[in-house]
Amino acid sequence: MPKGSLFLIPVPLAESSADKVLTVYQQDLINNISTYIVENEKTARYWLKQMHLKIPQSELLLHTYGKHSEKTDISTYFTELEAGQDVGLMSEAGCPAVADPGSEIVSEAHRRGIKVVPMVGPSSILLALMASGFSGQSFTFHGYLPIDKVQRSKRIKELENLAERHNQTQIFIETPFRNNQILEELLRSCSSKTQLCVAVNITAEDEQIISKPVEQWRKLKVDFHKKPAIFLIYK
Repeated sequence: MPKGSLFLIPVPLAESSADKVLTVYQQDLINNISTYIVENEKTARYWLKQMHLKIPQSELLLHTYGKHSEKTDISTYFTELEAGQDVGLMSEAGCPAVADPGSEIVSEAHRRGIKVVPMVGPSSILLALMASGFSGQSFTFHGYLPIDKVQRSKRIKELENLAERHNQTQIFIETPFRNNQILEELLRSCSSKTQLCVAVNITAEDEQIISKPVEQWRKLKVDFHKKPAIFLIYK
């Protein structure tokens, strides 16, 4: 029996943004799949509804992975795929397996010889890079910076040096409730001429994308507290 395919289904980044990012193909696909591997069942069901799901939610089978799951054996996620059913993999927001624990699922799918199908959709990392005006030829995503203030300051200087040495955009994220603290640290640690972009609430109605030298940032009054943000440094 042929195995099913694992479809990597991007999730909208912001409330009321589904129609901005949803393709006709994706809408057709979610109405032909009844099994999903998701990071959080509640939010997955919400986004499937926003993405114009027509199948009754009671008919869906959702496996949870990552921090919201008690399962430790990921083989249980592949029962339907091994039986020939197509399955969708969804993140909490944005693209599955990018800054997301879904990469473990994708890796196991390849190991099992299951076809992996990535789908077009919003990636806050790439959207921020596109809108920054910084180098899109060479860039690195670093995930989260250290929580410890001393280590975080040291890491920021390292990223600044990397940006200058390699003419490379340095990209990272932060837990939303620490956005203002990381911004303050960036303005303290970086040189005045360093370019800084902060992209907040991408695709939302109150989206903000500000790209300026640090010396100009120091004159601004902004509040990014508890707002999903991407930070980019360039020299």
